[in-house]
Amino acid sequence: MATSLVPLPDIATLSPRVVRILGGNPGKFSLQGTNTYLLGTSTHRLLVDTGEGKPAWLASLKSVLAASNITISAAILTHWHPDHVGGVADLLALSPHTKIYKNSPSAGQLDIADGQVLATEGATLRAFHCPGHTTDHMALVLEEEDAMFTGDNVLGQGTAVFEDLATYMTSLERMAAQFAGRGYPGHGPVIEEGRAKVLEYIKHRKEREEQVLAVLGDAGGKGITAMAIVKVIYKDYPESLWQPAERGVLQILEKLEGEEKVEHNEGEGTWAINRKAAL
Repeated sequence: MATSLVPLPDIATLSPRVVRILGGNPGKFSLQGTNTYLLGTSTHRLLVDTGEGKPAWLASLKSVLAASNITISAAILTHWHPDHVGGVADLLALSPHTKIYKNSPSAGQLDIADGQVLATEGATLRAFHCPGHTTDHMALVLEEEDAMFTGDNVLGQGTAVFEDLATYMTSLERMAAQFAGRGYPGHGPVIEEGRAKVLEYIKHRKEREEQVLAVLGDAGGKGITAMAIVKVIYKDYPESLWQPAERGVLQILEKLEGEEKVEHNEGEGTWAINRKAAL
């Protein structure tokens, strides 16, 4: 999480076709709160994500809809995490005819596939399957702006968490080729240079990999633990961050193991450079 968060209003018009409505759920992992987005230029609009079901989000949504006599024809969920889907019940209570789309949908929801297009006046969305943060994660390209709703793969502040690093890196590479404009993230402020931010994420992850390999190389073939690696790479960070950093280092090590660059001694819980692969 970023140490100093940019203040964001509960409701903000970000472009002629994009209104951001905060989820009313600020926190350690949700930053200023979950971003939900109302899209279009007419009275029939699309919604991206629904927050986690906080009354503040529903109140904000109602006020925006009432102010311009707006109805929501469809809502698209970027992924299954509760802070993105928790407001679905409130949305349907308010707007029973709204269609809910999601990759790997729950009961009563409609599937959305890679490349599928959903449109309303002033906003055309192209779904882009980019697993990593979760297996069902979908980004959405806003064709009119050459922009992307990046979900939780890329945030407006700080770095994202992921389930599988190798899959995540592949998705980031593919995301960078899909758009050239803004990034509208699942959390944090608008990313004005969206593609540049994706490339920055890729660079950061590669640097971390190189640091891990360097520490293992300095060990001279001796197996060391993930926490020992953390204590070198994160020596200038507070010790309170070492445990979460260890999880990230383990994901890097697992990716490198899959590439046969390192080997794991499960019995001792240590990692070392794979000398056979290096020859």
